[in-house]
Amino acid sequence: MKLDKKRRRENKTNYNKRLILLKGESPRLVIRKTNRNIILQIIESIHAQDKVLHSFNTKDLLKLGWSETKKGSLKSLGAAYIGGMVLGNKAKDLKDRLVVDTGLIPSTKGSRIYAAIKGVSDSGIKINYDKEMAPSKERIEAENTKMINDILNKIKEKKK
Repeated sequence: MKLDKKRRRENKTNYNKRLILLKGESPRLVIRKTNRNIILQIIESIHAQDKVLHSFNTKDLLKLGWSETKKGSLKSLGAAYIGGMVLGNKAKDLKDRLVVDTGLIPSTKGSRIYAAIKGVSDSGIKINYDKEMAPSKERIEAENTKMINDILNKIKEKKK
């Protein structure tokens, strides 16, 4: 009997999917969900060694003006979208098109993953994804419209 690798047994890594992503030799937009926030990273792989180029965690939104009372919503659609915008603004030096790496997170239409991808794309970074899968602007801004617009304005002012 052949024993699977430890990370496969723990449902942490899909090695077939990882091999396909590494063969593409493009930088990856890696999105991971935790119980409290969303982690976004742009990673480049050289000889199967991952190097983080840019990173953003949605808990850093508290520094940008996210309301302390809404601290529990750092994994919402709005937080994911703004996180993608901030990461995209950090990564303006990228010339390559990004490939999405969601790991073991299932691909669901209108999910937080696609809100983050839409944020990165709206910041001007080239990324391949199905625009039909992204949530609508109304859903992203549904609960925190004023706060999200204020943070987006801050990001745009910093960009200038």
